[in-house]
Amino acid sequence: MSRFPFEKGVHDLGGGVYAWIQPDGSWGYSNAGLVADGRTGLLVDTLFDLHLTREMLAAYDEVAGPDLGWKYLVLTHGNGDHVYGNQLVTGAEIVASRGCSEDMSQTPPSLMADMVAGAPSMGDAGRYFLHCFGDFDFNGIELTYPTVYVDGEMELAVGEKIVRLMEAGPAHTAGDLMVHVPDAGVLFAGDILFVGGMPIMWTGPYENWIAAIDRILWLDADIIVPGHGPVTDKDGVARCRSVLEEIYGETRRRFDAGQSPKQAAAEMAAGMFSDLTDAERVVIMVHRLYHEFDPSHAVPDVLTLFAMMAEMTAS
Repeated sequence: MSRFPFEKGVHDLGGGVYAWIQPDGSWGYSNAGLVADGRTGLLVDTLFDLHLTREMLAAYDEVAGPDLGWKYLVLTHGNGDHVYGNQLVTGAEIVASRGCSEDMSQTPPSLMADMVAGAPSMGDAGRYFLHCFGDFDFNGIELTYPTVYVDGEMELAVGEKIVRLMEAGPAHTAGDLMVHVPDAGVLFAGDILFVGGMPIMWTGPYENWIAAIDRILWLDADIIVPGHGPVTDKDGVARCRSVLEEIYGETRRRFDAGQSPKQAAAEMAAGMFSDLTDAERVVIMVHRLYHEFDPSHAVPDVLTLFAMMAEMTAS
C-alpha cells in the first residue's frame, strides 16, 4: 500500500518533487506534478479547466514559494485533462511528443463546452456525458501547444536536478510521455497507469502499452505517480500490468468465441472488472483490441463509444 493517502492536494514526494492528486481519479480528475530546485520549476501537466489549474498553481506556490519561475511544462499526452490549463503557465517552454500536439487539436475545449451545453437534449448519452464532464468549465480556455518536441528521449536540467523524458507511445494515446526524476526515485507515468480505474486505449497498440509498463518496472523508481488514481509503487504498477493482461486475455477469448464487442464488454464490465472505477470504459478497450485482432473491425467514433457506455450504465 502506498504511504501517500489518496487525498486531494499537494503531496511532498521528497527531493523537491511534488504530486498534485485529484480523487477519485475518474473522468477528468487527473494528477500532475512539480519538480523544483531553488527558484526553478518544472511542471508535469496542467488540469482540465482553468479553475482547477489555478488552484493547483496556488498550492504549489505554498510549498515551493511564489517566486518560483516556470522553466518547463512537460505534457505526458494530449488529452484535455492534462493540457487545458497550459495558458496559465507563463514563461515556460512546453515540452511534449509530436503525437501530443496532434491529439490536442482533435478535441478543442470549445467542442467540450458545446457538448456540455447540448447534453440535456441528448438523452442517455447526454446524461452520461454530464456525469463524466459536467463538473468542469471549458469556457475561456485557449489551447496552448508544445514549443519543444521529444523524439525518443530527452534530459532537462531543473537547477541541479536532471529530469529524463521518455516517449512511451503510441499506447494510451498517440503521444504518451513519461517523466523520470532519478535522484528522487520518482516517475510520473501519465495515463500509462490508471490505478484502480479501467484503463482507456484510445490508440494502442497493446504491446506498446505493456512495454511502457515494463520499462517503469525496470527503472529504479520507488514512487510512481499515475495519470489517474493514488500514488503507487512497483507493486501497484505490476497490478496495473495484470489488469491489462487480463483485459487482453478475456477479450481475446471472447473474440475467438465469436462474441460481439457489445456482449463481450457487457460481460467483462459486470464481471471480473466491476471493482474498477468506470468499468464501462472496457467498451473502448474491447473495440480497440478487436481491431488489433482483426483490422477489418472498425473502431466506432468517440461519440458512438460514449453512447455505448451510456447504454451500459443506464441498464
